[in-house]
Amino acid sequence: ARLDASRPASTYPKVDDYEILGELGRGGMGIVYKARHRHLKRIVALKMILSGSLASKADVQRFRAEAEAAANLRHPNIVAIYEIGEYEGRHYFSMEFIEGKNLADLTRGLPLPPQRAAGYLQTIAEAVHYAHAQGTLHRDLKPSNVLIDERDQPHITDFGLATRLDGGSEITASGQVLGTPSFMPPEQVAGRREAIGPASDVYS
Repeated sequence: ARLDASRPASTYPKVDDYEILGELGRGGMGIVYKARHRHLKRIVALKMILSGSLASKADVQRFRAEAEAAANLRHPNIVAIYEIGEYEGRHYFSMEFIEGKNLADLTRGLPLPPQRAAGYLQTIAEAVHYAHAQGTLHRDLKPSNVLIDERDQPHITDFGLATRLDGGSEITASGQVLGTPSFMPPEQVAGRREAIGPASDVYS
């Protein structure tokens, strides 16, 4: 992600023991900052709900479900979650900071060499298989949700639409379509929750 450090530090939200250094990016529901944990003296990615203290109960549920889904996964190619918390009404979680670009930026305009592309695919597939073995579906796999670090290793991130294979953490209503159209399998596009499974992530 590209760091936007143009804003004065005083305009960033105050979050517990974190010093926000700049904005890394934002999506439909969350905003991600590069931050320093003062006490532990480490750089992290800090994700917060975009609507801040005005977030609805459903927003908070979905946000926490993302953090909890990823926090239960321990794999070198899945971005690690460090802490889940709330500070002055603002919900946040901190995660491993990956220095590098996402796969969408890396491939923009030019195809990757076949051997490099196959290497990424193998590593990503193994990480997704691990997540499935732990009972978690990602449901939003796409190039922008894969970060490539300085050692040229991919890391899966953004579990905002993740769900349990046993259906235990489903928040979205029946028939509701969430995801990225270009990478969604037909059953997800159709809103058929009961048909979504490991093969859906494989399709993406």
